[in-house]
Amino acid sequence: MKKPQLILTAAGILLFISLYFWGNTVPPRKKISSEQNLTKEKELDVQDILQASKSKLSPAQLSYVNRLENAVVRGDVKNQRLKSYEELSVFWKDSVKDSFLPAAYYMGEAAKLENSEKRLNFAARLFLNNLRDQENPALKSWMARQAKELFESAIQLNPQNDSAKVGLGATYIFGAPTNNPQEVMRGIQQILEVAHRDSTNMYAQFMLGLGGIESGQFDKAIERLSKVVVNQPDNLEAMLNLAEAYERKGDNRNAVKWYNNSKKLVSNQEVIKAIDQRIKLLQ
Repeated sequence: MKKPQLILTAAGILLFISLYFWGNTVPPRKKISSEQNLTKEKELDVQDILQASKSKLSPAQLSYVNRLENAVVRGDVKNQRLKSYEELSVFWKDSVKDSFLPAAYYMGEAAKLENSEKRLNFAARLFLNNLRDQENPALKSWMARQAKELFESAIQLNPQNDSAKVGLGATYIFGAPTNNPQEVMRGIQQILEVAHRDSTNMYAQFMLGLGGIESGQFDKAIERLSKVVVNQPDNLEAMLNLAEAYERKGDNRNAVKWYNNSKKLVSNQEVIKAIDQRIKLLQ
């Protein structure tokens, strides 16, 4: 059965979740960047990503991007490069449709250059938040590598950063190849270390719930996500995933209950319509 959250993606619900972190320019997760131009046969590197994205630019835009990429020549190279990365991130974010990947990449490069724990964590989460439903294996692997490097850098700066530890574990879960369940379990163990030490960490509980769905452990997913919605009754994403966990377990009654509850947190009529369609299929 195809994951039911994909139906909600089409209506905009996962876009809504992305907006919380990024603003109004991130495309729905299944449509990121120029996927049709990227091979699924080889491991991608950043030049593959950038070249595919540049193919969408006008001559004037391409000239502007090339100028920024080659702007650093002498003097205060670090600050010049930091400024160029920031300007490139803003350009891809604001000027080119469906260009999340180069925008996030340059945001990550700026964070690494500045070596700021806050910026590293933020950039890593951008990749993580768009990783779960990425269906192109090569892109998924590339995005996971970016997120891991950023989270690991944040943890190196602050070994007590539980948010980054949970994010790194989640990256292993959602970035794992479909034929590698060991990576999923590695991620779950990483998050469990935080959850066992601090049972009130709802980010850890939430990610463990998603990990339970990913690994087919629906009872465990329901247990974790139920904790989150009790402690965070306005957490729409947790509520939708709780409904999904019940649905995939085969408990349609509780799935309908939580899909109905989630509608109370939604004002977008297209999203409500998509949820109603899901409920209708379950009744």
